[in-house]
Amino acid sequence: MKRLLASGWQAIACLLCVCWAVCLPAHAAIRVVDDQGTLVTLTAPPQRIVSLLPSLTESVCVLGACHRLVATDRWSNWPESVRGLPKLGGLDDANLELILVQRPDLVLLSASNRLAGRLRALGLTVAELDAEDLPQVQRLLTKVAALLGAPQQAALQWQAIETEIRTARAMVPKTAQGTRVYFEVSSALYAAGEVSYIGQLLSTLGAVNVVGAKWGPFPKLNPEFVVQAQPDLIMLSAAEAPGLIRRPGWSHMKAVSQGRICAMPQADYDLLSRPGPRLGAAAKVLAQCLAKTGGAR
Repeated sequence: MKRLLASGWQAIACLLCVCWAVCLPAHAAIRVVDDQGTLVTLTAPPQRIVSLLPSLTESVCVLGACHRLVATDRWSNWPESVRGLPKLGGLDDANLELILVQRPDLVLLSASNRLAGRLRALGLTVAELDAEDLPQVQRLLTKVAALLGAPQQAALQWQAIETEIRTARAMVPKTAQGTRVYFEVSSALYAAGEVSYIGQLLSTLGAVNVVGAKWGPFPKLNPEFVVQAQPDLIMLSAAEAPGLIRRPGWSHMKAVSQGRICAMPQADYDLLSRPGPRLGAAAKVLAQCLAKTGGAR
């Protein structure tokens, strides 16, 4: 009798489990408006993601979905695990056929990438996301987290970034406060303006950007503008630093003649050129530069 009762209860338990599984609602559809105003809809969290921008690749990974990436752009190199993924090209030359081979259920790319329309026409789900200032970086993380089906992760990551930025702020000595900085993005004289995420980090650290808000986030400047601005400190990629003295008039700038230059190795420059989840570490790089060379003027 006991054995019969036990068997009966087991049967009921199994039936309840089956009913529970059948009655559970499917994962709610994911709907996110990307930075081009396009509504991106997914029936379930994506499992095969192609990312065509380093900041987006890093965002996916920091938000806990690195294992869902199946391919990236050629410049995505962090974290280490993405280095071995298929590389599909860059911002302007991503290979459409190679993207299709990956059978992605989501493609993440910059709003300036010209492939978006063609990918959508072929039936792929595409999200175009960009960031030029800190609020936009926070928004980017929020949208990527939502697309991944893990919206709660975005706030946690942003809190971590803010904590790192505050820590970096404490690293800058009072003697470096007010240092006038020129941050060069490329040798074509594209600079980080005051309203860019780099400029906002510099302001938070107590520095003054010689490229004011009226110039926009990443303006292309006339070489004479920088000479006349006479920054106290120049920040740029180490690969470009040796050529500064050969630029007309630049040898007479105090920052150049006195060696007040932060020539950043590629790994540090990558941190600062990617508006994504590692901006806390980027703030530390800026703080170390200011602490080392932003004192006496």
